[in-house]
Amino acid sequence: MFKLENIKKLNSALLSLGVSALVATSLSAATNGVSVDGAVKYPSVDGKYSEYYYNDQDIKYNNGRPATQNEINVWNIDVKPNGEGLPMYDVEKGKPVLDENGNPKKAEGSVEWGEELYDEQCVMCHGEFGGGGKGYPMLAGGSVASLKIQRLNPADENPNPDTPIRTIGSYWPYASTIFWYVWDSMPFPHPKSLTNSETYAITAYLLSVNNIKIDGEELDDEYVLDREKFLKIKMPNEDGFYPEVDTKDPQVGIERMRALLSDPTIYGKGNRCMSNCIEEQYGKGKTVDDLLMKINIPLDDGIVQTVSTERTWKEPEAAGAVMAGQAEYEAKCSACHGNPAIGAPVVGDKEAWAEVMEKGIEAVYANSINGINAMPPKGGHMDTPDDEIKMIVDYMINASK
Repeated sequence: MFKLENIKKLNSALLSLGVSALVATSLSAATNGVSVDGAVKYPSVDGKYSEYYYNDQDIKYNNGRPATQNEINVWNIDVKPNGEGLPMYDVEKGKPVLDENGNPKKAEGSVEWGEELYDEQCVMCHGEFGGGGKGYPMLAGGSVASLKIQRLNPADENPNPDTPIRTIGSYWPYASTIFWYVWDSMPFPHPKSLTNSETYAITAYLLSVNNIKIDGEELDDEYVLDREKFLKIKMPNEDGFYPEVDTKDPQVGIERMRALLSDPTIYGKGNRCMSNCIEEQYGKGKTVDDLLMKINIPLDDGIVQTVSTERTWKEPEAAGAVMAGQAEYEAKCSACHGNPAIGAPVVGDKEAWAEVMEKGIEAVYANSINGINAMPPKGGHMDTPDDEIKMIVDYMINASK
């Protein structure tokens, strides 16, 4: 198991430099007799480096202007294990949001609010209480002890069926990863749409369902998470990774990783096999097929959509027209019904929806409201009125004809 490299921020430098400056730098190097291409330096002779010509004209470039601090703030949303990058306030367009008194609005969120947001934005993929869903991982459960479970020899008659359970609470070494990932990439249909306070709330809820304590305190519904409390979090598996590469000087981490990978004692030390290797190692009559660990769940189910053979002319809709239920579908249901890998009937798949409609529209309404198979009631949006759910169903059916 390994930690990620602790990379220093380069956001300001990269944004200030700009593409044209990088090009100018490359051309300048070429005209000085050396060209850098693919991290390899080539000597430049007679207007060429290697087999390629370069532009040796004296060209002046407009390098633009340095990025403003607000422009940098909009993109600078990484969070490091030591808490660097965690927001103190709610921010919009790089500037703190002001409260009714004109003061910066503190970013914070409760476990209870986080549960409401999770049920609205996350449950349709990650399941109730982070239990996991088809195509999406579990977010809660497992234990640090489970990480020590090793797969027994797959050629054995009864290989170990248990596997490590890697979730937020059992595996992730730093809580900063939770905040950063949710902040930057979630929810699936519209990432970067959560405020800083909403991100704190969802993070607090995910920590609570993983039974994480902060400074010895359990996270009940009323617990409010902010930057100050976040800095006190210690994850159960923080010390379970090696080598230690989260160092003040990134080069130290690199050297530690290089030393580990150069150590021959961490690799297999068995005798070399020159012929009949599988039988010698695993027993007479064993073949490659006996060593394969196969996935029982079909990963290609529903990925390839049937090509439509419809040839009838459809009257084009007016420009900008939105079908009834479309906005509600995109906000609440598109994460599953717009992704073939999930297994739900995808909007636009005529055959899939024709099969669904064999049950009759009332049965389809009932399944949508009460839940069916892996789909929770109302897709996890329990506060949505039944009539709105029916309107969404009507939209999905009409958009799939």
